[in-house]
Amino acid sequence: MCTAYSPNHLFSLTFAPAYMQAADQLYNLLDTPRKVVITTHQKPDPDAMGSSLGLYHFLVQLGHTVQVISPTNWAGFLNWMPGCDHVLDYEKFSTRCDKIINEADWIFCLDFNTLSRTKKMAATLEHAKAIRILIDHHQEPQTAVFVYGESDTAKSSTCEMIYDFIKGSGRLDLLNLSIMQCLYAGVMGDTGSFRFPSASATVHEMVAEFKRRGLQHTIIHENIYDNFLEGRFRFIGHVLLNRMEINYELNTAFMWVSKADLLRFEIKTGDTEGLVNYPLGIQGIKLSALVIDRDEKRKWSFRSKGSFDCNTFARRHFNGGGHFNAAGGESDDNLESNIQQFKTVIQQYKNELESF
Repeated sequence: MCTAYSPNHLFSLTFAPAYMQAADQLYNLLDTPRKVVITTHQKPDPDAMGSSLGLYHFLVQLGHTVQVISPTNWAGFLNWMPGCDHVLDYEKFSTRCDKIINEADWIFCLDFNTLSRTKKMAATLEHAKAIRILIDHHQEPQTAVFVYGESDTAKSSTCEMIYDFIKGSGRLDLLNLSIMQCLYAGVMGDTGSFRFPSASATVHEMVAEFKRRGLQHTIIHENIYDNFLEGRFRFIGHVLLNRMEINYELNTAFMWVSKADLLRFEIKTGDTEGLVNYPLGIQGIKLSALVIDRDEKRKWSFRSKGSFDCNTFARRHFNGGGHFNAAGGESDDNLESNIQQFKTVIQQYKNELESF
């Protein structure tokens, strides 16, 4: 992997072919006000919403007219973020959102690698006349649809990349409390509160800069992690007690959640966030997998330790992808078929998993 770096170029060009110009080429264009749309993937997590709102607060200060649009609704624990009350839900306001997108000059696409990750919004984005700009850290981006962009899998989060973008533009003087709160939340979320290997020296240097500028991080942690209803905790207990299987021969934990489970505990968007990580706390477990029976599809989450490649596994078997140690997938088959499929295909990885 070749990474180009200089004081004026803060991003990896690993995945960027000649027809997708590096995002730092926008620096000299930032002073001209434009109509800007910022969007992210469906069911945005802290990194998706944090990077979107962090960039929003930055561009507004430069005089741009900016609208953040989420393809779907989002978890209630994100509502505290400065500016979240101005975000539009595409599924609720599709006509209004289509008009804004069609009138935009720039569309920033954050924290997703292909337009399909925006669900029903994908067709509007694809046919929009605006310049599409990618800033993302997932593998195998759809580079052909972006004029400018950076895709750097070495980065902890898209929030870290937005910080790099602001810093690279020479405008750290615009780094206000709203931006720092949003970006800190996203980095914290994607690094597992700074415990994953992606929490590099540059991540801690960014946080140190935020702290020097007055960021109080404790309240952000409480808003993200200590902001759920009782039912979620009873749901987690139910899943760990009744829906988890441990295969010590393969060092694998597998969990499933039915529609009946979701209804019984009144599970809302965001309530299953982080559930897949729990079994990794069991001694010896190298891979944790979770499938949830959603209305439209069966949704998969995979997390691993060490050398097991979740991204390849998800792409090969479950129409998904993501990062090396964290990926997702989906399936149109019923829950029972998905459970059986996982139990069958995981046997192909016995040599990789049993040696942990």
